[in-house]
Amino acid sequence: LTSDVVDRVYNEYIGNAENRAQVRDGLLDALGDSLIVSSAVEVARYHRDAGNPVYFYEFQHRPSWAAGVVPEFIKADHTDEIAFVFGKPFLAGDV
Repeated sequence: LTSDVVDRVYNEYIGNAENRAQVRDGLLDALGDSLIVSSAVEVARYHRDAGNPVYFYEFQHRPSWAAGVVPEFIKADHTDEIAFVFGKPFLAGDV
């Protein structure tokens, strides 16, 4: 990576941070974008280019069960939306 790329990434995700929590959130956003979002966007573009409709969303509703279990700064983890789409019995093995 060139120093220009590093500077641009830093400025995008962490450059305006005023405290440690904002640095943490910026780092988590940078990691999520590079490891998950960029790949998901690429796959979505392939589907779009093949003529298929594509829907892209970001689920951020914090489940009530997360209180006291996961840190407050985490809004929703991977697969948390399943309980909201299919219902909790689906996750509890009652189906």
